[in-house]
Amino acid sequence: MLELYNYFRSSASYRVRIALNLKGLEYKEIPVHLLNNGGEHHTPDYQAMNPQRLVPTLQDNAKTITQSLAIIEYLDELHPEPPLMPADPYQKALVRGFALAIAADMHPLNNLRVLKFLNNDLNLSEEQKMRWYQHWIATGFSALEKTLTANPHATDFCFGQTPTIADICLVPQMYNARRFNCDISAYPTLVKIDAHCQTQPAFIKAQPQENS
Repeated sequence: MLELYNYFRSSASYRVRIALNLKGLEYKEIPVHLLNNGGEHHTPDYQAMNPQRLVPTLQDNAKTITQSLAIIEYLDELHPEPPLMPADPYQKALVRGFALAIAADMHPLNNLRVLKFLNNDLNLSEEQKMRWYQHWIATGFSALEKTLTANPHATDFCFGQTPTIADICLVPQMYNARRFNCDISAYPTLVKIDAHCQTQPAFIKAQPQENS
């Protein structure tokens, strides 16, 4: 059985849970708490498995895969139905670009280790940390909203009539934005897509409150 080492509030872990659920794959969740005992991801055993000391990590028998998008693409290639990427090369590039705008540009600036560094090493106040977080959410979401509304957006998902890795990345980032009191009213297309995704069983089952 697939084993997913993850933290319930980690947006990267959240992405992989959505993908696993969309594929209808059975998996065992192994919690790695990022706060308890200084962070369980720092233990020697976990570091031996994932030298970056990040979540999630997927184990497929003797195979170990790290990084959420790499895990998702691995699952998509191994279990091609339902597809999480369009077949058309241009559409695939658009979807991948949207996903990377979140996973590579937005999320790394606002993840837990960066926020802890801002507080503990740079001595920023909570107010300053929140300004940092909300600034990068606004910068990223503004661009994503424009990406989807460059042409009239008529579908329930980011691209097309079925969920892709774009939606898989968007939903956890929207969750985090709300958790950090970001004003998301300026992004009605993103809000609409997120609301629709939250009605889908695969997304509901992956929610942090369902996995804590």
